[in-house]
Amino acid sequence: MRVLMFGWEFPPHIAGGLGTACYGIVKGLSHCGVSTMFVMPSASGDEDQSAAQIINASDVPVQITDTMNVDDFLDKVQFVHIGTNMVPYLDPAEFHTLVEEDRRRQVRDFSVHYGHTYKFSGKYGSNLMEEVARYAMVGGTIAMTHKDEFDVIHAHDWLTYMAGIAAKRLSGKPLVVHVHATSFDRSSDNNIDTRVYDIEKRGMEAADKVITVSDLTRNIVITKYGIDPSKVVTVHNAVDFSGRSNVNVERGVKDKVVTFLGRITFQKGPEYFIEAAAKVLKRCDNVRFVMAGSGDMMNRSIRQVARLGISDRFHFTGFLRGKEVQEMFALSDVYVMPSVSEPFGISPLEAMRTGVPSVISEQSGAAEVLKYAFKVDFWDVDAMADEIYALLKYPALANFASKYGFDEVNTLKWNNAAVKIKNVYESVIK
Repeated sequence: MRVLMFGWEFPPHIAGGLGTACYGIVKGLSHCGVSTMFVMPSASGDEDQSAAQIINASDVPVQITDTMNVDDFLDKVQFVHIGTNMVPYLDPAEFHTLVEEDRRRQVRDFSVHYGHTYKFSGKYGSNLMEEVARYAMVGGTIAMTHKDEFDVIHAHDWLTYMAGIAAKRLSGKPLVVHVHATSFDRSSDNNIDTRVYDIEKRGMEAADKVITVSDLTRNIVITKYGIDPSKVVTVHNAVDFSGRSNVNVERGVKDKVVTFLGRITFQKGPEYFIEAAAKVLKRCDNVRFVMAGSGDMMNRSIRQVARLGISDRFHFTGFLRGKEVQEMFALSDVYVMPSVSEPFGISPLEAMRTGVPSVISEQSGAAEVLKYAFKVDFWDVDAMADEIYALLKYPALANFASKYGFDEVNTLKWNNAAVKIKNVYESVIK
């Protein structure tokens, strides 16, 4: 069996769990006898290609076809470039004229790239919607070029759904979309990005099957996007043990270390972690708290720490990657994932793989599969503080959680997840 897979990131250059999951999946599929062509916007050349052939979208010239053109994609993506000059007093007719002029400019900009390559950043910058649209056109070209070399299309997360749709239309092959997160995970119900939501919904509707990373996410897909439950399948994420190595780090302090590792954004609940830290520090003083990561709530979090008067016991590391993540886990005595909404959450599995007891949000997909992680509601900072304090204060409890947590995550292998994904492929291939 052969799959054309669209992703946005792949190790070693990753920004979060999406790239880690893609890597685990292709390795597991390879073990199941499935060959993968993995398309990404911008490959660096140092990606591990032992389990997948990496196709760099930045090297692929866009081809003109009768079924795919710029206007269609602009209509579907629905993005408008916003300049720096505000124009607040336009009447409806003037606004319509301005938008149409800007749209025509976009069409001209896109048109010059036919027959040429487009150098993707592969990042999550201000022109993300533009890159998504261009990626879709390149995805269609790749599908036409390799039409006889794959049996099914697999698109990871909303960034690649348009590419998956284009590939399906041009190749006639079935499409599976993989939902790692939704708009409702990234913001509140009343504040979702409707442009992203529209792309998510269109991808799910066009797909022959939809894979979700948890039952929590499956329920959102069914209720919030109106997708037929019969075509939505849950395949939980896993953790990679094959590359595990014992990391020895020198500890510069005798204090216990409690770690938050992830994007410092609303979704991840950093403010609740900080509140819990302040409560723990009122009960014991031989502990330090670490927030490892970066995000739009970084400065706000720093101010919150200062306001609570715990700056001398709270540390910000910035974004960590690769070996740095493993070193951080090796230094940690407790790991906390206080996410407001977490479709799954691979980081507690990685922490428990290192033998670190973990406190996780009840509002996470990982809570569905982890019996030996301590679970609290993200908003209940008193309960969160109690769990952290207990793991710090009582060594027997920490040792129990460490031992049984390690044994538990050792059963959550990507090979097992890949078997389920392969079954999904087989169900849509006619």
